[in-house]
Amino acid sequence: MPIASKEPAERVPLERIFGPQGWLARHHPNYEYRRGQLEMAEAVEAALENRQHLIVEAGTGTGKTLAYLVPIIRSGKRVIISTGTKNLQEQVFFKDIPFLRKLFPDIRATLMKGRQNYLCRQKLYDIEKQPVLSGMEEVDLYAEIRAWEKRTQTGDRAEIAQLPDASDLWSRIDARSESCTGQKCQQFEKCFITWMHQRAAESDVIIVNHHLFFADLALRQMEFAALLPDYAAVILDEAHEVEDVATQYFGLQVSNYRVEELARDTETTLRAKTVQSPEVLAAVADMRRHSEQFFELFPAREGRVAFDNRDKLLEVNRGAYSSLLNAFVRLESELLRIKNRPEEINNLAQRAVDLRKGFEFVLESQERNFVFWWERRGRGVFLEASPIDVSALLRERLFAKMESVVLTSATLAVGGTFDFLKRRLGIENAKEKIVDSHFDFARQALLYTPLHLPDPRQPDFARMAAEEVVQILKATRGRAFVLFTSHQQMREVHAHARRRLRYPLLLQGTAPRTALLDRFRSTPHAVLFATSSFWQGVDVQGQQLSAVIVDRLPFAVPSDPVVAARIRMINEDGGNAFTEYQTPEAVISLKQGFGRLIRSETDRGVLAILDHRIVRMAYGHAFFESLPGYRRTERLEEVKAFMREC
Repeated sequence: MPIASKEPAERVPLERIFGPQGWLARHHPNYEYRRGQLEMAEAVEAALENRQHLIVEAGTGTGKTLAYLVPIIRSGKRVIISTGTKNLQEQVFFKDIPFLRKLFPDIRATLMKGRQNYLCRQKLYDIEKQPVLSGMEEVDLYAEIRAWEKRTQTGDRAEIAQLPDASDLWSRIDARSESCTGQKCQQFEKCFITWMHQRAAESDVIIVNHHLFFADLALRQMEFAALLPDYAAVILDEAHEVEDVATQYFGLQVSNYRVEELARDTETTLRAKTVQSPEVLAAVADMRRHSEQFFELFPAREGRVAFDNRDKLLEVNRGAYSSLLNAFVRLESELLRIKNRPEEINNLAQRAVDLRKGFEFVLESQERNFVFWWERRGRGVFLEASPIDVSALLRERLFAKMESVVLTSATLAVGGTFDFLKRRLGIENAKEKIVDSHFDFARQALLYTPLHLPDPRQPDFARMAAEEVVQILKATRGRAFVLFTSHQQMREVHAHARRRLRYPLLLQGTAPRTALLDRFRSTPHAVLFATSSFWQGVDVQGQQLSAVIVDRLPFAVPSDPVVAARIRMINEDGGNAFTEYQTPEAVISLKQGFGRLIRSETDRGVLAILDHRIVRMAYGHAFFESLPGYRRTERLEEVKAFMREC
């Protein structure tokens, strides 16, 4: 049923776009008719038309991006698409949108990222006047960025292929808001942020990531504060990440890094604006000194620690804490004493105020819905206040205000329902749909659970699991992800496997994430040992990835401050945190990990869970009921026979 030339694509039945004889069939190079894709598109279109919220789990291979993009464009409304990663964000903008322009030539779309991804022209020009570039490598990089600035239309750092992820130079010239003077800046009309907002204001489809979306949502409670233009509806893709990202942006963080950034930016601004103020420089030195003294109070161990002893810490170290707060007040006062001060100076003074208030909240607030904790990462010490339950915040600020919110992912349901998701996110009224994958999991995948291993909590589990991993990898001839819930266990098993196997064994932490994935894809029989950051958002098709091995059921660490606070709150309110929170959370994590393996109709492989609790414990049913219909075995010989066919 081709679309007649006189019929606008906005008004034809969706069957004539997604159906076996439709527009996609004739134009998409990898088209396969997927009934689930059409069903999802119809559900999204109905939600937009009827101003309803929608939750839709779309199994791997459904083609969910086009299933929501087509209804969005046909709606004529301004819609935000929020993705879990920048990679997916760029795929939508650079691949899917251009393809759909053949059907909808008038699409107006904009890609928006966080401000730190964009160049600040004023900072770039200012730094040229200062002797602050260190080494020839940085001098050469500056020259390259200076030349790029003259030709780029976006200022997006992603255009500079050789820019290191943690570039110190970029951090001094990016467009983050702390030092932005807005319309008072000489470069405002040429500003890449200004241009991005102008494009967004003229667009119907705006593609962001969850971090930017929830940063905007957190700001909207403040009058006149917003990062995104007004919109009628939002698509939350990879919606299983929403609670974690919302927790981050509805919370608050202060750190020794933020104090040092304020000190450094103050000194840089004085030089750039040729402001002579010994008093400000003395205040900066005072702030640095008291910051060092305060953060030395925290033990040197790495990791996240509950801040249960805030009262005692303040009682014993009131002097160090008060001195730090007074240092912020002094810096603010000295900055505001500067006569004829440029707007950049006012920004620095406001940052000093914000830091002081942030420390006061994290150290002194008694709000019941917040958990207070601290973390040391390398030289950084981060003090955090995180909301324990974001459901009320999301209900009030998102679902009650938006006419339509569509949440989608391959992993949203637990045991065939969305009850867990709705409870955690505060969703009261929403249409629901589960679109099964069209993959034949019973033929394509084998789920292996060895029962001879000890309980993962037993001391000899790591040794015996390491040998089991070796035997599985021999059967699969490498070609595997081995995923862990613990960095220590990952390193132990990797060390054991390295002594027993000749396959190329890659280890998380030895190279950047993207570099490891590139090496895995390009190296025959490679094995990647990794933790939670590789459980999602990774796409490796074909025989190169023929096994996913999980060491244990991915229950969140109960001693983590945020997890512990959620468990305590649920139990204190009369619930059962294990069944209502910990198990459903682990089910979704496991579904994500297993989603790495079968990415196309021709993929085949083994999924191995080395944790026999999934079989022996009653709660194991929640996992099996939520996973696709894999063929199951408890015998390694069946794994070997299955892999001989791959």
